[in-house]
Formats: sequence, C-alpha cells, structure tokens
Amino acid sequence: MILMFILFLGACGSDDAGGGGTTVDEPDTTDEATTDNSDEAEATTSEKLVIGFSQVGAESEWRTANTKSMQDAITDAGHELKFSDGQQKQENQIKAIRSFIAQKVDAIVFSPVVETGFETVLQEAKDAGIPVFLSDRSVDIEDDSLWVTFLGSDFVEEGRKAGNWLVEELGDQEDVKIVELQGTVGSAPAIDRKEGFEEVLSEHSNFEIIKSQTGDFTRAKGKEVMEAFLRSDGDNIDVLYAHNDDMAIGAIQAIEEYGLKPAEDIVIIGVDAVKGAFEAMAAGKMNVTVECNPLFGPQMVGLIEDYLAGEEIPKRVAVEESMYTMDQAAELLPTRQY
Repeated sequence: MILMFILFLGACGSDDAGGGGTTVDEPDTTDEATTDNSDEAEATTSEKLVIGFSQVGAESEWRTANTKSMQDAITDAGHELKFSDGQQKQENQIKAIRSFIAQKVDAIVFSPVVETGFETVLQEAKDAGIPVFLSDRSVDIEDDSLWVTFLGSDFVEEGRKAGNWLVEELGDQEDVKIVELQGTVGSAPAIDRKEGFEEVLSEHSNFEIIKSQTGDFTRAKGKEVMEAFLRSDGDNIDVLYAHNDDMAIGAIQAIEEYGLKPAEDIVIIGVDAVKGAFEAMAAGKMNVTVECNPLFGPQMVGLIEDYLAGEEIPKRVAVEESMYTMDQAAELLPTRQY
C-alpha cells in the first residue's frame, strides 16, 4: 500500500508538470495560429475569385476576339466566370450587373454599350462593395469613384491616326469628299473616333465629310448604309472612313455591287485591324486599318488581382497599338490572331 501511494504521488506530479508546460507554451501556440491566419489572408488575394463579365455583344470579329481573350484569361487564372452578352442593349447590361451584384461576385468587368445612363446600377455595385472595371469602353459620369480603372484603347488617337494617314496620302488633292460610317450612337469609340478624325481634318479645308451615319459596328448595317450613300452621292465619294473594319468590309461589298473598285475608286479606311481587314487589304480592296487590340484579357485579370490584393492601380491603362497598310497585309496576314 505504501508503494502504491508513492507511485500515485509520482503520477500526479507528472500530470502537473505536463499541464504547466502547456501553459508556458500557450504564447507559442497563439503565434502559430496568428501565422496561419496571416497565410490565409495572403491566400485570399490569390484564391479563386468570381468575376462577372458584361460584354457589349458579338457584333464584330474584334468583339468576338475580345470576349474570348477575357473569358480565357479569367478561367486560365483559376477564377470563376459569370458571363453575360448584352446584345448591344443597355437594359440587358444593367440587368446583368444587377444579377452579378445579387450573386455577390468579387469583381465586375464591364464594357458599356453607351457612355451614359449607368450611374444608378454602378452606385448599387459600389454600395455592395463590388469593384467595377471598365473594359474597352468608358462611361461618362460625374462620380468616377463608381469604377476602379479603364483598360482599353485611346479611341481619339485612333481617329487621329486615320486622319493623319488620309492627309498624308491625299493632302495635295482638292475637294476630297468623305463618307463616314459611325459606330453605335452614344458609344465611346464612335464619339472619340469621330472626334480624333475631325480634329485632324479641321486643319485641312480640302477635306469634307459629306455623309455621316451609324452602321452599328456591323457588316450588314455597314453595307446597308453604304448602299444609301452610293445611291445619293455615288459619283462624288472619294473616301470611306469606317469606325470599325466590319462596317468597312460590308461597305466594300456594296461598292463592288455598285460597280466601283474599292481601294481604287474609293479609298477605304477602317479601324480594329481584324483578320478580315488584312484579307481585304491583301486582295487590294482596302487601303488601311488602324489597330485596336482586343487581346487584353490577361492584362485585365492582372489589374483585378492587383486591386483586390490592395495595390494602387492607375485610373486609365492603355494598350499598345499600331496601324497597317495594304502593302503590309499579305506578309502579316498569317500572324494575325483575330
């Protein structure tokens, strides 16, 4: 019994030592938990995000390439994509953004069909704590805190490039008559490409825009409007300036059906530098296209990730672009990705 009592005391002493050791080590255990939580916080910035993407529509080769670039970039980065095709209707885009808000996405990428009329829904996104990133097209609203950044082209500069090329090519001719196929009424590229083009021509009195009408950025509408231009002024048209290549390609068909030679009887200027434009230039039917690069999906995903990681990003980010002429088309055509 005495031996059992001694053993019992020894066992109790061992338990006390173990308990005391745990108390001493508690700060270390707490530090480990803090470190684990910190790792989780860092992982949050690179974990799978849910990104809502509201696209304008599928009106052109350029838009199709831009959509694919954005979709691929989001999924390739391991994020979840919520996609909506606005079909060139503002009400569809507003509905899509509200759906993204209801689904509590982490970020919204938005290419607005027109510049105005989005204040209310963007305020709703801000109130929900969801950052909005503008892709390709900007918005015209007073409160620029409703969107984080704009990534896309300088549309005014694209218009200037088109105008400067025309002045260089035909500047010594008198009374150059121009018809213009505008993009979607109220859209940023339509407004800005017209502004940049007219800015250059305003310094040269021998250039005159005699007709200007929207072709909605589509081949079918471009052909239809060009047919109307030709019926009313077919013998007076020297130049066609189209706000995108798809309208220019549609117009080329109308010009041929009218009995004229595109790029010879009528100089053809487009914007976007899509593969169809290179095919037309290689065939001698189009003179020049100003590049508007659609393949910036990875750049947009990078901006979203940086912003959600707490980094400061510029309010406007431009993509690099060039312009291409007929004599370059055949060589470059095999390299075109869109």
